[in-house]
Amino acid sequence: MTTTLGTLGTLDGLEPALSVRQVLGLERVLAGEPEVVAGASQLDRPVRWVHVAEAADVGVMLTGGEMVLTTGVLLAGDEAAQADYIQSLHRAEASAVVLGLGRAFPAPPDVMRRAAERCGLPMVVLHRPFPFAELTEEVQSRLVRRKFAAVSLSEAVRTALTGLITGGAPLQSLLDEVAGHSACPVVVTNLAHRVLATAGERSAVDDVLRDWERISRQAGGSEGDGWIRAELGGRGERWGQIMLCGYRGDTATGRLLADRAAEALVLHRMLGGSAHTWEEQSAQSLMTDLASGVVPARQLLPRARAAGLPVNRRTFVPMVVRDGDTAQLDRVLRLLGLPGLVAELADGVTAVLLSLPRDQDADALAAHFASRLRTESGALKAVVAAAGQRTVWDDVPAGLREAQHVADAVADSSDALDLPAVVRLKDVHLRGLIRLLRDDPQVQSFAERELDGLLCAADEDLLAVLRTYLATGRNKSRTAQLHHVSRPALYRRLEAIEGRLGVDLDDFEQAASVHIALLAHDAQQG
Repeated sequence: MTTTLGTLGTLDGLEPALSVRQVLGLERVLAGEPEVVAGASQLDRPVRWVHVAEAADVGVMLTGGEMVLTTGVLLAGDEAAQADYIQSLHRAEASAVVLGLGRAFPAPPDVMRRAAERCGLPMVVLHRPFPFAELTEEVQSRLVRRKFAAVSLSEAVRTALTGLITGGAPLQSLLDEVAGHSACPVVVTNLAHRVLATAGERSAVDDVLRDWERISRQAGGSEGDGWIRAELGGRGERWGQIMLCGYRGDTATGRLLADRAAEALVLHRMLGGSAHTWEEQSAQSLMTDLASGVVPARQLLPRARAAGLPVNRRTFVPMVVRDGDTAQLDRVLRLLGLPGLVAELADGVTAVLLSLPRDQDADALAAHFASRLRTESGALKAVVAAAGQRTVWDDVPAGLREAQHVADAVADSSDALDLPAVVRLKDVHLRGLIRLLRDDPQVQSFAERELDGLLCAADEDLLAVLRTYLATGRNKSRTAQLHHVSRPALYRRLEAIEGRLGVDLDDFEQAASVHIALLAHDAQQG
């Protein structure tokens, strides 16, 4: 498939039209006192053109979608010709027939009415004399204006999307632009109907996503009720679709918007505007919002459900993996058949959210996942940190933050290889507690007060010695060895540290106080 930016502006397949119902509602038509005598259920048929014809074989002149206006003067008195006339219009796929009552037909002819009802062709009679030229002029001018408006809209969409693509804009910017033109929620899904991205007014999008699985499949085969979709794919392969949800304009214009958007999204994907796939970007956005707590968890529930995460009566296990490959993590989840989301939160930090049935052993499955990860990837240094299992969705954000704190607490630990397959808060002891409390103003004040004498840049070497000394359990020999200095030199440095801080490091309580302050300082800096 060859795709260029210019294809965004084409109008192939666009047929802006009025419906039969809309035409009958025009002021000029109402003056003729129209009455629908057949095919009332088909009044939403599109009217592509208006054709005035008195010929009995008018069907051969039509191409479909025309509203035919006639007085029936050549049909009067010939019931066979009247029935053939209606059949001819039906075969030509006319949108409707309008019969002006007068000398030829003072009342609606039963033969024509019955024939129109049988084939579902809307038949309208005008009870008052009506100049057909006025109706033709009115409808044609409206159709031309709609066609011009469609061309203008296509150009506006083409220009906007082309500018965004050439400027390297992310997927979300393109969708926001489409949502601005359509004034309705816009949803991009993969072939499994899982939502990859959305745009539009937040409350309206949430309404769409709240029961996404049901309504997406229900609307998938039709474009009723403003649900308009366009396929995404190229080179003979489909990989998703974009949907306008509840579009309130006419279907042809909505289809134009969806088609232009689809072409732009395909081009955006072909150009590789991001290092991450749309699926990865979707999971990353959701998990980032969950972990940050900026958006209430309850508001994120429709997005999680639409992304394919089971959320009803589940046990959630929030985990954070350091030094693990995102693609590898996702592959291990699939191998084990564990439902969940995987998303990179930062370089080397990946969040994993398992969603398990409540009758399963969540802790055992999390441990199995961690063990399989190390076996499959050989990532023996990967740290899998997990929070306690959650059974309420609103508790998931706090769980992700707890898992991240645990992962941070062991990130620089020298004994990381001795940790269990899944590290929890209880496994990181004091270091984990300090990580959880590092943003507390009182903890920050405590650290500053205890370490005040060593916090200038010139004292970084003494601070490093203090850190090693406390981490080794105040083992002077080991500390001297790690810093490549003699024991007398180490003693002089420890004396300098005690003098700067005004403490006695041989006193357990004072040394513990300094140790806690140093852990808090390092946690804040990290």
